[in-house]
Amino acid sequence: MDFLQVGDAALHYRTVGLDPAGLADDRPVIAFANSLGTDFRIWDAVLATLGPAFSYVLHDKRGHGLSGVGTPPYTIETHADDLAALLDHLKVGKAIVWGLSVGGLIAQSLSVRRPDLVQALVLSNTAHKIGAPEMWDARISAIMSEGLDGMVDPVMERWFTAPFRTADNALYAGCRAMLARQPVDGYCGTCAAIRDADFTEDAPRIAVPTLCIAGDQDGSTPPDLVRSLAALIPGSVFAQVSDCGHIPCIEQPDAYAATVAAFLKTLPETKR
Repeated sequence: MDFLQVGDAALHYRTVGLDPAGLADDRPVIAFANSLGTDFRIWDAVLATLGPAFSYVLHDKRGHGLSGVGTPPYTIETHADDLAALLDHLKVGKAIVWGLSVGGLIAQSLSVRRPDLVQALVLSNTAHKIGAPEMWDARISAIMSEGLDGMVDPVMERWFTAPFRTADNALYAGCRAMLARQPVDGYCGTCAAIRDADFTEDAPRIAVPTLCIAGDQDGSTPPDLVRSLAALIPGSVFAQVSDCGHIPCIEQPDAYAATVAAFLKTLPETKR
C-alpha cells in the first residue's frame, strides 16, 4: 500500500505504469478522482478495459477509503490541492484528469488552480454545480445523527438502474457495503464541499480538450445537467452511456471505457 501525507491527511494511492522516480515510459497518464462514498477500486474494470496504453494514478480522496479524514468539512479546493500534491509527488507533468461526480468538480478545480497539470478533462456524471445547499444540509444533518445506513438504499437508486440492483448481484452488494463503510465525518465533509462548489463562472475558462459524459438513467446528475456543463466549456464533447446510472465504471465499464477511449484518441498526445 502507498500513502502520501498531505497536510493533516495521509492519502492512500495506487499507480499503474509509474515508478517512484517518475514516468516509467512515455504513455499518457490518467489521474482518476472518485465519486462521493466510493474508493478507488471502482476503476478496476475500466483499467482492465483500457489496458496498457496509459499509465494510471488512483487515490482515495481524504475522508474516503483508506485515506485519513483530516479536518472536515472540506472544500473542493482542498480535494484538488490533494490531487495536485500527489501528482507533484509522482513527478507527473501533465495528466488526463478523469473525475466522476464530485471527482468532476475536483477536476474542474484542478484545471483552474493548476492548469500546468492538466492535459485534458473527462468530466463524468457531474456538473458545474450539483444540488441545492438545502438538500446537502439536510443530508449532512441526517447522516450525522443517524449514520450512513439509512441513506444506502436511496443512494443506490440514484447510482444504479433497476436491473443492476438485484439481490443476486454480488457486485451490487459490494457497492452497498462500500458506501455504508465510508467514514461518516469524511462523507459529510465532502457533502459540504459539494454544497459550496459552483464552477459556473470558471467552466467557460477551461481551455483543454474536455469530454462531458453522462449515464442515460443517472438519478444524481441527469444527462441534461451534464449537457449544461458541456455547453459552458468551449469546444467540449458530450457523450452518453446507455442503460446506466450514476456510476458507469461499475455498471457499464466496457461501454464507458470505450466511449472515453474514443475521445482520448482525438488528443494529439495520445494518437498512435
